[in-house]
Amino acid sequence: MVAGGSNKVDWRALWAGGDLARFCFINLGIFLYATNETMLATVTPAMVSELAGVQLVGWSLAVYELGAIVAGAAAGRLVSYVPLRTNMIVASLLYASGALISALAPSMLVFLGGRVVEGLGGGALVSLAFISVERLFPRAIWPQLFGVMSAIWGVAAFSGPMLGAIVTEISSWRWAVGIFAAGGGAMALASFIVLDTPGAASPATSGKAPPFPYAALFCLAISVVLVAAAGVDIAVLRSSLLMILGLAGLAAFFRIDALKPGSRLFPSSLFSWRSPVGAGMTMVAAFSVATCSFGVYGPLLLTSLHDIPLLTTGYIIATESIAWSILSILVANAPQERERPIIVCGALMIAAGVAGFAYTVPSGSIPLILLCALLQGGGFGIAWPFMTRVVVASASASEQTIAAAAVPTMQRIGYAVGAALAGIIANASGFSDGLNREAAANVASWLFLAFVPLGILGSLAALKLATVTGRPQEAAG
Repeated sequence: MVAGGSNKVDWRALWAGGDLARFCFINLGIFLYATNETMLATVTPAMVSELAGVQLVGWSLAVYELGAIVAGAAAGRLVSYVPLRTNMIVASLLYASGALISALAPSMLVFLGGRVVEGLGGGALVSLAFISVERLFPRAIWPQLFGVMSAIWGVAAFSGPMLGAIVTEISSWRWAVGIFAAGGGAMALASFIVLDTPGAASPATSGKAPPFPYAALFCLAISVVLVAAAGVDIAVLRSSLLMILGLAGLAAFFRIDALKPGSRLFPSSLFSWRSPVGAGMTMVAAFSVATCSFGVYGPLLLTSLHDIPLLTTGYIIATESIAWSILSILVANAPQERERPIIVCGALMIAAGVAGFAYTVPSGSIPLILLCALLQGGGFGIAWPFMTRVVVASASASEQTIAAAAVPTMQRIGYAVGAALAGIIANASGFSDGLNREAAANVASWLFLAFVPLGILGSLAALKLATVTGRPQEAAG
């Protein structure tokens, strides 16, 4: 499978041995998860018009990401003593069940229940896909395989909004959601057939499983739900109390995680700007929270305020993913001495996109909205790979693996919290009284402006990351 003793993948040998088919198959889990994550943006207007419950729109992404975080952490530990194939089958069936519940939902609350189950299944599928590469393929070709997986993620993120828009316009939003139930069911069946190798059909070890962060993840789940609940029915005292409790719960989550070295999800000195790790993780958290409001509410606002077709909003959302993928490829070979200035440039692009949406969405200018999407997605594309490399290289030798996994975990947490906060702002600005043009106008004016301070914080963290130095011997690695 490795050509000529090099690290070049011999795709013919992979195909002949059946490993290429297995690799393509495990990537279906990533495709299903990422497509579903971005597809929801363009089905939301039709879904809300039928189910009502516009006050709960922010929950749709929050609970999906929360389920993915919990399931991803669980899958990484369960695979040690439960066969990979069994894990994949269960995850696929969970995903399919969640999609079916959402597609048949008679109310927004039932729809959200389905989203939780979908997130659990989808998060496990993504985690298991990366575990499968480690378990089933030679170490020498991992970089190439992971590169292909990243490309598939980009394609999925691009196709999701368009798939949702096209199916919704041709048929209904229920069919757009229900397609994923069929995909999950097909994957469960194929898992039993395709994953028949010894590495997939037997557990890695026997006996006791590695520690699982029950307390930390329970605290995270409760805190996100409290933050999201603060925005459902806006009342000053009640909403303020729930918000304070939710933010305190997030602080407790990070504290509990720090006290459990055997099962921790994040490196030490998590938000300390005295090290590249702390500055980088602050940047991840700030930008992840600040940038999800357009994906959650953008199509709903554009169709309500300016009668922009769903397919057009789908292209706009997809543009962000395209910019991310293309610019990430263009700067991939930049020399190491330029990576920190590139990180700062990307951070400023993201912040400019966040601030720009505050003007362009209310005005309805499609070219300017497209520009903001390009800035936001392109900023992530050029900053994220280098930021991740700096953070991991600057971590202590014993925490580099934790640091590598912490970046996407923090991103998922940021999306969950950001969606919940966006729901609070949207409902406080007018959606608590229902969906109408006047309410949408008020929401569009405040929703993006409220996240500009986080865009500034992320930019400051990027500037700090560019100047602070880590451990010399590790930074070079």
